[in-house]
Amino acid sequence: MFAEIITIGDEILIGQVIDTNSAFIAKQLNKIGVSVYQITSVQDDRKHILDALEQAGKNAELVICTGGLGPTKDDITKHTFCEFFNDVLVENKEVLEHIEELFAKYISSPISEVNKRQALLPSRAEVLHNANGTAPGMWVSHTGTVYISLPGVPFEMRALMVDQVIPKVAITFKRPFIMHRTWATYGLGESTIAERLEDWEENLPPFIRLAYLPNLGKVRLRLTAKGADKKVLEEAMDRESAKLLPLIGDILFGMENGETLEEAIGKLFSAKKKTLATAESFTGGKIAQMISSVPGASAYFMGSVVSYATKTKIEVLGVPEAIIGRHSVVSEAVAMAMAENVRALMKADYAVATTGNAGPTKGDSDAEVGTVFIGVATPDRTFAECFRMGNHRERVVQKSVHKALELLQKEISKI
Repeated sequence: MFAEIITIGDEILIGQVIDTNSAFIAKQLNKIGVSVYQITSVQDDRKHILDALEQAGKNAELVICTGGLGPTKDDITKHTFCEFFNDVLVENKEVLEHIEELFAKYISSPISEVNKRQALLPSRAEVLHNANGTAPGMWVSHTGTVYISLPGVPFEMRALMVDQVIPKVAITFKRPFIMHRTWATYGLGESTIAERLEDWEENLPPFIRLAYLPNLGKVRLRLTAKGADKKVLEEAMDRESAKLLPLIGDILFGMENGETLEEAIGKLFSAKKKTLATAESFTGGKIAQMISSVPGASAYFMGSVVSYATKTKIEVLGVPEAIIGRHSVVSEAVAMAMAENVRALMKADYAVATTGNAGPTKGDSDAEVGTVFIGVATPDRTFAECFRMGNHRERVVQKSVHKALELLQKEISKI
């Protein structure tokens, strides 16, 4: 079964807003066996929307649109839906009452006629109640295809997808099983791994595919099986996984189950009842941001010191000036001191620290651009490793963040 996603809004096409909605929708659909055929972004333009709806209906059994449901004149999705379905807008009493309730509870200004227009919906549309906003979702069946329109505000769209769209799609459509297994590898590039796996890959069953997903110092290998018989898929995936693992054993870091690395680390720290702190220089707090983005992180994440300047490393983290003078601010010794001192400062069990030269200039150190030291302090030892992350500033930072999380996961997994 195929679905198509259409995002509506000039703000996406000019790069003012990043389309995160499509990624979320696709991930949710994949969980229930729905494959996304295509993702399309269109302008707030009647003809562009109509053309996209028509083409999507030819490609897929399910079409999900986001955006263009606001009360202002540039939000034309509902009107265009009516034209596409040869329908008319009618006032929905339940939606109007919900809008009035939201204004009474949370908005100081009086409700206007413009806001009330959001209760106007195509007469054929089944309403998807938006508990978090004034723009309802819509579900319309038309010539064998289901068309769904959702608000573009991400947190509203996500709640509607999880609470209403996915359960309704699951009972409306007959879907195949889609199964994924993903392994994270480090140390070899995509092309080298592909050469190693060539014979095995060529002999995969036709319903199993291998995808290479390279990203900032690691390559994920995703095995996907799709079919009607779940047991057959599971047995085939077990067989092929058993053949794959000996081929990548020396570069295998672990198996991913759909979690992000920071989520996996969070589970480990929670399960082992250990705490964590970070000290960051050139990464500018990005490690702390990723760790704290996980719900419940306050149970194990004690805090961070972003010691971007050398002076801050000395005065806040207590890195001795003599160590910096002897080894340079970008060094193994400084990374270790940062990790040890932030661990003590935050009274944490574990700590990770970064110091490096992300470029474009060398700053306070003579280290070459791309030179990075990552220090880790544990209850038993403190160590630091040196990495060469290239000469592109953004890539140096992002690769270093991922490497720091990788080292943390490796250490906490030991206990």
